[in-house]
Amino acid sequence: MVKKTSSPAQSHAKRLDALRKRMVVEDLDYVLITEPSQVRYLAGFTGSNALLLVGQRYAHFLSDPRYRTQAKSEVKGARVSIVLGDLLDQLPNVDSFNGRRSKIGYESHLISERRAQKLREVLPKALWVSFDDLIAPLSQIKDATEIVAIEEAARIADQGLACVMALIQPGIRERDIAAELEYQMQMAGSEKVAFETIVASGPRSALPHGRASMRKLAKGDFVTLDFGATVKGYVSDITRTFVIGNPSARQRRVYDLVYRAQQTATRAARPGVACADLDKAARMVIAKAGQGKYFEHGLGHGIGLAVHEGPAVNSKSKTVLRPGMVITIEPGVYYPGWGGVRIEDDVAITPGGHRVLTRSERKLVVL
Repeated sequence: MVKKTSSPAQSHAKRLDALRKRMVVEDLDYVLITEPSQVRYLAGFTGSNALLLVGQRYAHFLSDPRYRTQAKSEVKGARVSIVLGDLLDQLPNVDSFNGRRSKIGYESHLISERRAQKLREVLPKALWVSFDDLIAPLSQIKDATEIVAIEEAARIADQGLACVMALIQPGIRERDIAAELEYQMQMAGSEKVAFETIVASGPRSALPHGRASMRKLAKGDFVTLDFGATVKGYVSDITRTFVIGNPSARQRRVYDLVYRAQQTATRAARPGVACADLDKAARMVIAKAGQGKYFEHGLGHGIGLAVHEGPAVNSKSKTVLRPGMVITIEPGVYYPGWGGVRIEDDVAITPGGHRVLTRSERKLVVL
């Protein structure tokens, strides 16, 4: 059961407090946030141009005049400054620095080397400390408000799929299916698509990221749809594979293999299970059938404000599942020149196990 949701101000305050605890551990005076989804996660701002400087006693938000009204209404837990020009140039004007030497953390993989060099130029007295993951370990654990948004995005994706099922027939183009699916999700309340919709049919279903093309569907095709909706910035990510016409014995065998792998991993999802072991649970099903070399990607990933975020659910992951994580479980097998199958659900980890958020039929659907 989802706990009572917090207000936006309460949610952002908790996230900032969690980051400040991390700053104490890392001995940081400040953290500079530059990536838009992370600024949104910590302060609630949905625009595209902003910086968030988080200190132990306060947070300072900077944006440009285009976002003056938006920042005033959206930003939580931070002082707002609206400035002209490059936002990095304004960092020396933040009053708390007072010219003193500060230790500032930033996520180096989210900023270009040119911009990193500018950080050193605008605040030459600062000690800039590069991190790969300052925010990700915090955002992996969703609060009740976030899970409600993801679940609604999953519901909209399911509804969109139900609306386009009748379109999936010989002669229709992949792009037509994608366009209608995206339209139906927006009509149902999606703010935007979570990512570019995948519709891959026939031999193209062997492409894990086969974007919708002009190819026309034909009888006997596998058709894979991978898509998602967005609610309050939070996304869903679902994949289903169908067959047009009577499936061959091989198609049934391949689909059943992926279905068993997906269900095996889903049943195993609970707190305390290592993500690497969850990946192994699905991979062993496929490997025992002699098809292991055709499952070439990880089992899944976290979702939230981004469609790919922590935790990684693959053989190299060091993460152990915890309540509040929301992950995808999406095994697949792909045979070049013939076709492939992937089945994907969004799964919330609960204190007692898990809850599947995407509900469209997982067993083989023949159209």
